[in-house]
Amino acid sequence: MNAADELKVKYPNADTWQMGDSPALASELADLIAKGLKTATCGSLASYQQEGAASRIGGYIIVLDGQDKPACVVRLVSARLMRFCDVTAEFARKEGEGDLSLAYWRKEHQRFFTQEGSFSENMQLIAEEFEVIERL
Repeated sequence: MNAADELKVKYPNADTWQMGDSPALASELADLIAKGLKTATCGSLASYQQEGAASRIGGYIIVLDGQDKPACVVRLVSARLMRFCDVTAEFARKEGEGDLSLAYWRKEHQRFFTQEGSFSENMQLIAEEFEVIERL
């Protein structure tokens, strides 16, 4: 039984998340989450639909670093649908990345979604917010 499976005993039905598009970025984002600096994330609605991956509000999520090791456990507190062009400076700050600005958020997320093959200014995003329950 690996560490994530052991945590699922403590947090039944917990999902697992690994964020970013590289192991280094996954570790960086997991660290920001564990420190409470990153309290939000988003993904394209299209990718959520393709993967059938939608976490439940109130549900627990085990956040993995770039080596697939649990960094923390969070609880999803909200999820909403919004267009890329409607993301606010407040939400960008909650994402906790870079200089916390909307300009940085737009640049990096446009890069990510373009690489994913889904970027559009009007693309639909699932914007999620969470709180840290346990640091590991």
